[in-house]
Amino acid sequence: MRKLAIFTALSVALAAAPASAALKTGASAPDFSAPAAIGGKDFVFSLAEALKKGPVVLYFYPKSFTRGCTIEAHEFAENYDNFAAAGASLIGVSADTIETQRDFSTKECRDKFPVAADANFSVINAYDAKRDRPTQNGDAVSDRISYVVTPDGKIGLTYVSSDPIKHVSETLQFVRQWQESHKPSKI
Repeated sequence: MRKLAIFTALSVALAAAPASAALKTGASAPDFSAPAAIGGKDFVFSLAEALKKGPVVLYFYPKSFTRGCTIEAHEFAENYDNFAAAGASLIGVSADTIETQRDFSTKECRDKFPVAADANFSVINAYDAKRDRPTQNGDAVSDRISYVVTPDGKIGLTYVSSDPIKHVSETLQFVRQWQESHKPSKI
């Protein structure tokens, strides 16, 4: 029983520990534009444009319509209003095609936020988010990594965990704290 408790605690600690390849807090966030979809409609997502409005929660996920990725998309969609109230926008990124993202944006993101298609891994590689080992069927995918990019173009938070729900709570908590610390003083 004690060994199980120690193993569980260690597993949780390792799951939340940042991957060595992930970009570090304070690093410059690579700027990018990528084909994306929201509500089934295509557009080009621009990080630079999104940052003009406030922090951007940029989350990488392995594959649209898989169990964990669907749970994560649902959680982000359910918390969309909380992120918006904190002044942040959301963008999910995977190596799926734009056709897949169109469908995923409607069904799993519930028309709330966009998902970008990065089939050539240019954004995934720029953010050191490519999974070290391919899936069981040999596909290359991204790791489950979330970043909060602050309006100055810096990485404010790097969060790596296999738990899709924790990505939502950790990034939302960071955005709220960041906004609180960047409120104009009332002097």
